[in-house]
Amino acid sequence: MDWREVAVTVSAEGEETVADLFYQLGCPGVSVEDPELLLKYMESGEWDYHAFGEVELTGTSVVKGYFPEDEELLGKLRQLEQGIRELLERYPQWVVQSKGLSLKEEDWETAWKAYFKPIHIGKHFLVKPTWEQAELRPGDVVLELDPGMAFGTGTHPTTTLCLETLEDMIKPGQRVFDLGTGSGILAIAAAKLGAEVEAVDLDSVAIKVAQENVTVNKVNDRVNVLRGDLGTVLVGQADVVIANIIADVILMLLPDLKRILRPDGEFLASGIIENRADEVEVALKEAGFEIIERVEDSGWILFRARWA
Repeated sequence: MDWREVAVTVSAEGEETVADLFYQLGCPGVSVEDPELLLKYMESGEWDYHAFGEVELTGTSVVKGYFPEDEELLGKLRQLEQGIRELLERYPQWVVQSKGLSLKEEDWETAWKAYFKPIHIGKHFLVKPTWEQAELRPGDVVLELDPGMAFGTGTHPTTTLCLETLEDMIKPGQRVFDLGTGSGILAIAAAKLGAEVEAVDLDSVAIKVAQENVTVNKVNDRVNVLRGDLGTVLVGQADVVIANIIADVILMLLPDLKRILRPDGEFLASGIIENRADEVEVALKEAGFEIIERVEDSGWILFRARWA
């Protein structure tokens, strides 16, 4: 299958808003090239290896989304164009430019790899691409990852927030449901912390990638990868339900949580852009939750909640 890469250059403060536009259109892959973030990682030493040369701070980021070139492509591009037009009306000070080009599938899969390097997250997690080498620190919990065409490298703030929170909340023997597992990174992390995990996704590509990553990380005995929606594939209740998706999907999930989350369980909701966070918080409380934590990173919000 061929893919259409759409690159939107936007003022740095607008990168998460543009990324959310792509997610709302069902884009199966989104990448953000942020020179400021790149420089931060290089200077902090969080990346074990890097060879990016001189990084120029431009005040802009490039958000790239990838769409399959099928019968739905034209409609999605029109919706994206309309969304960008509305952003310019609301934020006339932003620089917004877009361009598109076609890619063969093999180009799509490899184009972003130059930016995916080993990175330490939280106290113990080391997220390491399968094709990279890294020096281990004492106590490192290694997450070997090849995201392929599925979302989730660990470097996006939504995933980072989840990993840092999971590290403090998962206890050995707990049952975890990971909804919209993508690359499987959060399911694998929970399993390496001792949980039994069921990882669910609707996308066949994500299921294939997640299963491959589960195997690479040798957690097949603790992670069961399932294709489908939570209403058809999940049975029983979990101690922890993770949904690192987008605000609209999280809002749709809330009525089902009574069935799949134990009375003393916890819900982790991430992937929520800042301007939707208050709406999600109100909906969580209306669904019967109390908020334990609300954490923000780079304009993205994570909620940790339990039954009130």
